Amino acid sequence: MDTPRPLAEDRSAWVRLRTLIVLRWLAIAGQITTIFVATQVLRLDLQIGLLYLAVGASVIANVISIFVYPENKRLAESEAMLTLLFDISQLAFLLYLTGGLNNPFALLILAPVTVSAATLRLRSTVFLGLCAVALISVVAVVNLPLVTAEGFILRMPDILVFGFWLAIVIGVAFLGAYAYRITGESHSMNEALLATQMALAREQKLTDLGGVVAAAAHELGTPLATIKLVSSELAEELDDPVLREDAILIRNQADRCRDILRSMGRAGKDDLHLRTAPLGAVVREAADPHAERGKSLHFDISPGSGGDPRQPAIRRRPEIIHGIRNLVQNAVDFAEANVWIDVHWTDEVILVRIIDDGVGFPQQVMGRIGDPFVRRRKSTQEVARRPGYEGMGLGLFIAKTLLERTGAELSFANGSDPFMAPEDRPVRSGAIVEVLWPRESLALPEEAESTGLGENRQIIA
Repeated sequence: MDTPRPLAEDRSAWVRLRTLIVLRWLAIAGQITTIFVATQVLRLDLQIGLLYLAVGASVIANVISIFVYPENKRLAESEAMLTLLFDISQLAFLLYLTGGLNNPFALLILAPVTVSAATLRLRSTVFLGLCAVALISVVAVVNLPLVTAEGFILRMPDILVFGFWLAIVIGVAFLGAYAYRITGESHSMNEALLATQMALAREQKLTDLGGVVAAAAHELGTPLATIKLVSSELAEELDDPVLREDAILIRNQADRCRDILRSMGRAGKDDLHLRTAPLGAVVREAADPHAERGKSLHFDISPGSGGDPRQPAIRRRPEIIHGIRNLVQNAVDFAEANVWIDVHWTDEVILVRIIDDGVGFPQQVMGRIGDPFVRRRKSTQEVARRPGYEGMGLGLFIAKTLLERTGAELSFANGSDPFMAPEDRPVRSGAIVEVLWPRESLALPEEAESTGLGENRQIIA
């Protein structure tokens, strides 16, 4: 499935201005409270005028933002970066006035960097992180000491100040990297799940459309057969060549209507009598769109060891059809000439195994198969084989997600060691994908297989 990759790295317009305004109001309230407690309760001798000047600058910035911009304003990359840089600078100035790293609230310098890592691009986050480290390093050396009303200077030993500085620097790097990575993965996963939902909705629409076509073909079968029979008899009995040609034309058009309905019905079948089908028929239907792509599909549909020789009947769920179709597509894309599709069942499990004769999964991504947007550097041979192929793993992710919704477990492996010489590799040397269901989660009970489904009901728009 060719689904365009969302721009997971494009984090512009992720942040609403209102969010940063609210956070800044909380910071202002905390700063005012801290200044009041420090001066009135702890009786510290602080530069009150300069402190309230710094807090007032944040208040003015918030008031201007509220009146100038609409509430739903979303900040561009540069605007959000400058806003957070202002907050870092304001906090650094407050720390300069209150003892530098002797002030335990110096730890709050981590907050703007973490917000940046969660919302901005890497370059902006790195820039803000470096600014935070630079400013915290300056105030660690240059600051106004904390002085009590009695004239005592509150100062930690130098080794503790250095340890606090080092902890903040490490915290900036660690929390920034952690927040950036987690947010990126969460966004990529959300985009991939959205693509999965879109793929499932598309398959469901095709199935619903196929149901209408199948029902129409079922209902029109008898009238079309009658038209063909009568027109054939007329063509044989009419002596007028013009009328005979008209009768032949009617017969041909009836055949054409039948063929059109049959071909349209291949998009999906959801007639009441076709909602269930034998396991092998569903797998063949899923693989059918890739049967004419120049690769040979080999089916092995047989019971497993000790299994009932009768094929189990299953429901034709869109998740199963689309998931297996994606797996077959991936195998056909990378196969040299052959793809094997093995379908086996026992009294406990149902197994679908898809194998190709290509080079198999790259070893460096084996542990991440099934994750969305898996990217790696491609070799020159791979680029030459498929020049327009991005290989992000989104198709496998969609297939894995849809099939797991039906109760399946997927496993991925290679049919041969990648370091083996080509002449020593087995025939089935490529990628192996196994889909395993507990039988009770997929197969219909035996009593349901023998029960009539009833007549088709009218479709109400």
